[in-house]
Amino acid sequence: MQQFTDCHQFINGAYRSGGAEEAKRINPATGEIAETLRYADAGDVRDAVAAAKNAFPGWSRRTPAARAEALLRLAAELDARAGVLAALETAQTGKSIRLSTEFDVPGTVDNVSFFAGAARQLHGLAAGEYGAGGTSMVRREPIGVIGSIAPWNYPLQMAGWKILPAIAAGNTIVLKPSELTPGTSLLFAEAAAAAGVPDGVINVVTGSGQVAGELLVTHPDVAMTSFTGSTAVGRRIMAMAARTAKRIHLELGGKAPFVVFDDADLEAAAHGAVAGSIINGGQDCTAATRAYVQRPLYDAFTARVAELMESVAVGDPTDPGTDLGSLISHAHRDKVAGFVERAREAGATVRAGGSAPGGNLAAGAFYRPTLITGAAQDSEIVQDEIFGPVLTALPFDSDDDGLRLANDTPYGLAASAWTRDLSRSLRASEEIAAGCVWINDHIPIVSEMPHGGFKASGFGKDMSMYSFEEYTNIKHVMFSRDATAHKDWQDTVFRSR
Repeated sequence: MQQFTDCHQFINGAYRSGGAEEAKRINPATGEIAETLRYADAGDVRDAVAAAKNAFPGWSRRTPAARAEALLRLAAELDARAGVLAALETAQTGKSIRLSTEFDVPGTVDNVSFFAGAARQLHGLAAGEYGAGGTSMVRREPIGVIGSIAPWNYPLQMAGWKILPAIAAGNTIVLKPSELTPGTSLLFAEAAAAAGVPDGVINVVTGSGQVAGELLVTHPDVAMTSFTGSTAVGRRIMAMAARTAKRIHLELGGKAPFVVFDDADLEAAAHGAVAGSIINGGQDCTAATRAYVQRPLYDAFTARVAELMESVAVGDPTDPGTDLGSLISHAHRDKVAGFVERAREAGATVRAGGSAPGGNLAAGAFYRPTLITGAAQDSEIVQDEIFGPVLTALPFDSDDDGLRLANDTPYGLAASAWTRDLSRSLRASEEIAAGCVWINDHIPIVSEMPHGGFKASGFGKDMSMYSFEEYTNIKHVMFSRDATAHKDWQDTVFRSR
């Protein structure tokens, strides 16, 4: 599947063509033109925001039960389209069809089901007396129009992560997916309309960051911006959002450490490192990128990881037997290759991979799973986000050293620690500065648990009940129970006459 519609904007419940320039979308696995898109212009974005603004009063006043019922119908609609969604997700990203079928699509459906239930649990603080003569309560209210910008690595799941907590809480939304991967976000909006979500509640504009993205961030009728992407762009979005003093939610880059203590299960750690570093082509902010291995296990670990990486099936992403498909584009493949080549030139050793495959894969944006040893802790390949199937491995001696190295980057999104020792696992979970720390695993996520980072990895949470902190306002309401005209506290201001 390469193309599903001639229009790439979904505004006020209907598809329409964009008013800006045309662009070609390339299938990254073949290098061939997959479809022609017409981008959104400023008028399209303004229309989408206006549709969301008009839909907000009605949607926000619906009962939690009514919103939940719409989301349950959406889950059923997406489940019925599972095969189409998976095929399109693979066609536009180059990821393996197994990942799309077994992870992306069912994970999104589960997210919808979770937020259908969560919509009915949006409670404020129960009424109570906290001051003399008054009864207080807390209301949790939707914010308004949300402007969200999603990345290209998990287009369907990121559409869900942005849309679901926002609309479950009673907001309306304008989503700008990556112009490289708009298809499944549009199908998500189409399925929502079929499920009975009112027109204007979910709008999708496909366009460039410089036009559609910037207008969405700075639009005065957009009450909040949610962005997932690089730290550099996140900083720029913070600056733009400051013009209208709007709330922001940022899930930014990562450089996840993978800490292996000397009592770890070697086979479990090696398999975890390979799976955790090459998932989605390594184009995952939580992917394992820096393996720190206590010296007694270091040689055996790196040898086993290299062996396992060489066994990974790289190939046609539509083949169910493929483990690793292509990267998102040829330009991105070349960027990943540049990191590896510079590391090699600086004296590091490529123990596995380190090149693009040839033969019948030469036309695609493929890159082999890569293990690098001998790099310095302060080197580019250890410190900077590569966003490809590349793992560096460095040894450490004491537990103190391992945890110090794990925290020695600007990022703090995810991490893992591998040990059989309870005390070590508890210490690692406490001391590693990351929004998620796995023990003896790396990557699994569940709808009930929050996802979000520390430090340069951003702030705010996706998924879970914690995500509602991003998409709701908290209002204190206080009722005076004193029927007298004069209140005692007023004596601090003026004496009653």
